[in-house]
Amino acid sequence: MRFDFFRRAGSSDAGAGEGPGADAASRAAADAGSNGHLAYDMLLDAQRRVIGYRMAWRAAGEAPSAHAGAGVKALMDTLAAHLSPEGTGWLLGAQVVFVDVTVDALFQSELQSLPPQNVVLCMGADELMDADMRSILLFLREQGFGFMLCGARTLPDDTELRAIITHVEVAASDAAIVARLANETQLGHPAVELIAPRVENWTQFDICASRRVNVFVDGAFRNPPVKEAEDALQPESLLIVKLMQMIQRNEDVRAIESALKHDAALTYRLLRYINSPSVGMAVEIHSLRHAVAMLGYSPLYRWLSLLLATSNKASSPFMMKKAILRGRFVELMGQGMLPPSEADNLFVAGMFSLLDQLLGVSMEGVLRKVQLTESVQQAILSRTGLYGPFVALAESCEMDDGRAPRLSEALFLSASQVNAAQLAALVWSLDAGPAAAGPPA
Repeated sequence: MRFDFFRRAGSSDAGAGEGPGADAASRAAADAGSNGHLAYDMLLDAQRRVIGYRMAWRAAGEAPSAHAGAGVKALMDTLAAHLSPEGTGWLLGAQVVFVDVTVDALFQSELQSLPPQNVVLCMGADELMDADMRSILLFLREQGFGFMLCGARTLPDDTELRAIITHVEVAASDAAIVARLANETQLGHPAVELIAPRVENWTQFDICASRRVNVFVDGAFRNPPVKEAEDALQPESLLIVKLMQMIQRNEDVRAIESALKHDAALTYRLLRYINSPSVGMAVEIHSLRHAVAMLGYSPLYRWLSLLLATSNKASSPFMMKKAILRGRFVELMGQGMLPPSEADNLFVAGMFSLLDQLLGVSMEGVLRKVQLTESVQQAILSRTGLYGPFVALAESCEMDDGRAPRLSEALFLSASQVNAAQLAALVWSLDAGPAAAGPPA
């Protein structure tokens, strides 16, 4: 069903080509769609797992609020094209996407392209409580779209409106409103999911988790300061480093297999990852020797680097996911610009740029243990060399610091190419994340 039935007269999308401002509005929409960069925060549950994303659109050289309507339209089109292409369904599984929308965005037909059960529309209290908006809100809720109430200290008294709201934005430090909302749910009101829009550190996160409040974290959110001790690597991490060094020395596969047999759980995780959908093997791999015979040493080094990134039991699933996403994002951006043989190095450079955060050891301490090529080290330490600009661009997209247009232009990458790589990395990480590499049950 098309939403055009609800389109309001005089809205920015209605009557394109009519009126003196139509051409300017059309140009603004086109510019936002072709030049905008995707940005997102991750939604973490109490176990620090990524369960969703809050997506935003940044038009080149403009503040986030500029041409908001055009930006939301471009964002919806981009999400639909790469996360819900026609005939394939929603590619992010059970994960949910949150989108900040204007009133006009509710009347855009682009919403049709997104699966309602996986989309939450974020709106302020004044817009949600607008009586003129009630019909479209009820329609969208009936279709399955969720609604997050933002910037309000309490829920509305209106019973009909309460039934529309599925999520509520709350301050991390606001224990009173959390307790009040929890109490209202117990008294028979429809349950809502509470979400903190931002926290400063893991202490605040743990407070939210104790109150059953999920949290959005941005690209600047980091683990606590790393240790400086060289022996801080855990035993499994040290074994993986040893295996990586054996591969770099091109040692016989039987010697590598023998070293790997000292850790049955690691062997299981490695084979489980090799056989995961993200690798895409046509036949099931039953041994390390079989994997090397089929693919050679280079992919094995890549797989071990991923296992190293997920080997610290104290690291959070969030940080593991972030490193895997960055590695894949960097690799995808380099495809077509660098030879295929560089793909594994691109992935390692991207993922290892967060290795200190993952392992809890300083980057210098890690590099004393793991011998990497000079180009990979340059990318990790200074964002220079062959791979450094790709890592810098990935980092800028995560941080949403406004440098992405300039960095992508320097690499001759269009905004649409960068956005496609980001979303493809999100999809790929579903099968390559910590859960896929986890120990046997």
